[in-house]
Amino acid sequence: MTFTQTSAQNPQLWQRPSCPLMTLLFLLQVLLIAFLPTPLTAEPVHAIAMHGTPKHAQGFTHFDYVNPDAPKGGRLTLAQQGSFDNLNPLIIKGVPAAGLRDFLFESLMARGRDEPFTLYGQIAQYVEVPPDRSFITFHLNKKATFSDGHPIDTGDIEFSLKVLRDHGRPNHRTYYSKVKRIERISDHIITFYFDESRDRELPLIIGLMPVLPSHLLTEETFEQTTLKPPIGSGPYKISKIDPGRSITYTKDKSWWGIDLPTNRGRFNFDEIRFDYYRDSSAMFESFKSGQIDVRVVRDPTQWAEGYNIDAVRRGQIKKVNFPIGLPAGMSAMTFNTRRSIFKNPKVRKALILMFDFEWINKNLYHGLYKRTHSYFERSILSSKGHAADAHELQLLAPYPNKVTPEILAGKVTLPVSDGTGHNRKNWRRAVELLAQAGYVLRAGKMINPATNAQLEFEILASSPSQQRLFLSFAEHLRRIGINAKIRVVDSAQYQSRLKDYDFDMIQSRWRSSLSPGNEQLFRWSSKLANQPGTYNFAGVENPAADAMIQAMLQAETSKEFVSSVRALDRVLLSGDYVIPLFHFPKQWLAYWDHLAHPDKTPVFGYQLDTWWLKPENSNTSHTRKPIAQERNER
Repeated sequence: MTFTQTSAQNPQLWQRPSCPLMTLLFLLQVLLIAFLPTPLTAEPVHAIAMHGTPKHAQGFTHFDYVNPDAPKGGRLTLAQQGSFDNLNPLIIKGVPAAGLRDFLFESLMARGRDEPFTLYGQIAQYVEVPPDRSFITFHLNKKATFSDGHPIDTGDIEFSLKVLRDHGRPNHRTYYSKVKRIERISDHIITFYFDESRDRELPLIIGLMPVLPSHLLTEETFEQTTLKPPIGSGPYKISKIDPGRSITYTKDKSWWGIDLPTNRGRFNFDEIRFDYYRDSSAMFESFKSGQIDVRVVRDPTQWAEGYNIDAVRRGQIKKVNFPIGLPAGMSAMTFNTRRSIFKNPKVRKALILMFDFEWINKNLYHGLYKRTHSYFERSILSSKGHAADAHELQLLAPYPNKVTPEILAGKVTLPVSDGTGHNRKNWRRAVELLAQAGYVLRAGKMINPATNAQLEFEILASSPSQQRLFLSFAEHLRRIGINAKIRVVDSAQYQSRLKDYDFDMIQSRWRSSLSPGNEQLFRWSSKLANQPGTYNFAGVENPAADAMIQAMLQAETSKEFVSSVRALDRVLLSGDYVIPLFHFPKQWLAYWDHLAHPDKTPVFGYQLDTWWLKPENSNTSHTRKPIAQERNER
């Protein structure tokens, strides 16, 4: 960094000049010094928060949601549905195996899971960030190495940013393109200077960047799918791969980061294995027979009825509701507005009216769901119940037609029924909207009179539970002459079609945190709407959404931040891009009793990397029982 020399550093500046010309030069020099901007400086710190200050001060020993004395050892067996054909999770090609980002590839900093968005030193021991967040300097931990023993230096950090920016997933390309200059000060100190976008989240986004080994990768090899175990710097190595069927991670006994305060009480298992199954039914049966240790439950029927088994009654399997402080996010049936059938917002509004949540929740889900009314449901960030404040009105003023008056006032606009299945009031309103869109109901079919073609579309499904929901919705649509066809495809085909937006309608879920930021670009940005591989499944191209995301990224205070997120919520809700579905009130988890977890659950909910095997099971390491089913059942 360059600092301006001041009069205190050089007293000769104040000596009297000897002639008029020298006097003029002297005055110009004084004025130049007086009006030069004060250079931005920053002190090295152990952590950085998006807003406010970090919860844990310098010198903390561990996060308070872990057991720092947790026993070590044993195996944790988890399950995934589908398959995989790639061990590089940082490109859009192929289907990556589970666990790679969690256990293999570390970031410069580690996230505290009991705070909205705070990062603590990991590969980077300290950071420097000025008040305007125009740059960030990382001081690397000199002990940091990759699992092959090669030291991590600033060359790896620079390489990681460049290769992810130029060849990585669309979200990485978007985020990292905002870095305008990189300065390698030494092998262990590196600075990233940002562009003029005033994105205050960028220092934290760079802090979460995965670090790649520049001594093993090139820009060309990085873009290739591979089943060769990659080298990372995380707590585990890949020890076994059965392509498409299982992947096993084994603890790296020489892991450099084992004693960091961010890691104490975490990564307690010697081995973590993911087994893949063809469908959810086979996966559930394997859990009940002891082949799988933990199961996240997302099916209310299964939660209400499926665990009426001896293992639960004997206490061998635990059913637990874990609290969670994060927003519920948005689970929805998503319109692909790139398709001509859904370009008309009146058609979308009509279909929203036809979704009978009260009937579906009662008859399919035992009444256990709650309706979702916001993209940031269950949090202070939701616009539901909050009229737009002065800052929101100022942000939205240039876009007067992009938010409806009801949503601007914070009023719920989703239709409600009596739950009987005879939703005639909403049906009539839906038919009226479709008439305004140019359709007519003729001989029991909703048709376009210009083409005589029936209003029909395809809903893409990837699981039986989705199919059941879609069939119920399709039956309701049939009553007003709309033909909704359900197509169920396997996991690989489903992911491929999602990547290329080759669908009419799908079920989507956009998770949320208490500190949404650049990921919103990946979901709603006009610039990315037609770029393959993003989460902008709806094809949103809305200048108001773009502007609200920018305001959110530039917010300097918590109040401004909350207002800008609510403004984005209002824009998306007013666009009718999705049929909002429902969410769980808590996290539902079932697990075998040989596992234990900390007493405290952080804001982010349960964290499997803080769990451990009970000491009485450590001698056997809880090895897997023989699999009763044949491989073709997966």
